[in-house]
Amino acid sequence: MNLIKKTGLIASVVLVSGILIHAVSNENIKDKTSIVKNHYFPTEVNFAGEKTPLNIADVKERFDRELLVNANLDASTLLIIKRANRAFPIIEPILKKNGVPDDFKYLAVAESALINATSSAGAKGFWQFMPATAKEYGMEVNDIVDERYHLEMSTEAACKYLLGAYKKFGSWTLAAASYNGGLGGVNKQITFQGENNYYDLLLTDETARYVFRIIALKEIMKNPVQYGFTVNPTELYPLIPTRKIEIDSTIEDLAVFAKSQGINYKVLKIHNPWLRDRKLTNATKKKYVLEIPTEGY
Repeated sequence: MNLIKKTGLIASVVLVSGILIHAVSNENIKDKTSIVKNHYFPTEVNFAGEKTPLNIADVKERFDRELLVNANLDASTLLIIKRANRAFPIIEPILKKNGVPDDFKYLAVAESALINATSSAGAKGFWQFMPATAKEYGMEVNDIVDERYHLEMSTEAACKYLLGAYKKFGSWTLAAASYNGGLGGVNKQITFQGENNYYDLLLTDETARYVFRIIALKEIMKNPVQYGFTVNPTELYPLIPTRKIEIDSTIEDLAVFAKSQGINYKVLKIHNPWLRDRKLTNATKKKYVLEIPTEGY
């Protein structure tokens, strides 16, 4: 009798344990599947008018990966959508003026999330230029002035690079890939592999993902509701109006200068992030244009 009771007790414990294990497992599955929300997959996509061949298995899967990742980076992607309302009106006309496809504004998104970011390698700004490359494309980079932080100037420099890359490769997609992998790096793989299409090349993991990430960000930002992002227009970050003043002399104290313009040092630096010191030394009398906000402070 005692043995039967003990056996029954053990059986009950095992049964309950089994139920609990399955309950936890199912709950875990539920939690994991709920992470992925509103996964919409477009039937066709392109970059700068160049069609992405989603009929190729690895191409479709690589694009799917970037869609899933970026659609589920809720806070990061939402902030990008909000910032784009301020940054794109500055970037778009510069791309258009230079004959660079509008889709390249999403390259800036992939590079910096539309902030003046600094990478571990020392690249800076929306377009993530290294110091030597920035100087090569006409930007001033020193301890006083760093024009990599100047959105208009760095966009102009990015256009110069991209136009040169397009001339070399004859493909906007490869031009975009080279922004990450370098002109030499991409060209080396084209020569070695005997392929001149980004989607047919085996590249480093970062460069192999790079264009897909740009296209995924483009799709999400153009169709935010499809990917679960509903943003009220009032929540978008506005482009703050400014007046421009030209300076061709040294400013010894930028805090004092800011006060003379009716703002403060913080606001001056926010709108002119290329000013990297507390003063603007200008022995050569170079002409600089400063932006002074007329509202929003």
